[in-house]
Amino acid sequence: MADHGEVEYAAADGNDYAEHEHTYQLFLTLTKWIIGFVIILLIAMAYFLV
Repeated sequence: MADHGEVEYAAADGNDYAEHEHTYQLFLTLTKWIIGFVIILLIAMAYFLV
């Protein structure tokens, strides 16, 4: 059988941790803005459509 040992992320070839951190921060920022927009949209819909 093949050995399916776990790959340690820090030792993986081509690992760019700084870029990973940047992408994660961008993801968190966009998620916060989208959640805020959806909340404002729902409040506006409740106010104007009811």
